[in-house]
Amino acid sequence: MPDAQDKLELAQQHLKRVLASWDTPTDWTDLYLYGFYCLEAAVEAASLHFGIQISRSHWKKVEAAVRLHNEYGLTSVEQLLVDLNMGRKAAAYGDVEEPDLDAEEIASRIEQYENEVETLLEQDDDAE
Repeated sequence: MPDAQDKLELAQQHLKRVLASWDTPTDWTDLYLYGFYCLEAAVEAASLHFGIQISRSHWKKVEAAVRLHNEYGLTSVEQLLVDLNMGRKAAAYGDVEEPDLDAEEIASRIEQYENEVETLLEQDDDAE
């Protein structure tokens, strides 16, 4: 079973695709998909770090993000997770309306959250 560091490394891999997709012309499909996967992996990494039970359900990861924000002070990303999931569905299935989002802002927020989780894990590794 993957640990917090494994999930962080997965988030970092996805972040590379996010950063490559947001600039002009924006590759919205990749931005939605890899942005969503990056945030989910970062939420999972932080959840594993704090011993929060997670599941494969997207909505459970949104709930974990809320808990990470409320109990541990991580940045609030639950609405961004919802928006990216809707964008992912719009791009993949075409039966959901695409959210109205700014590509640079999304990429920046995703990168910020991944960095926040990375710093959290590094600080606690240094404390051990």
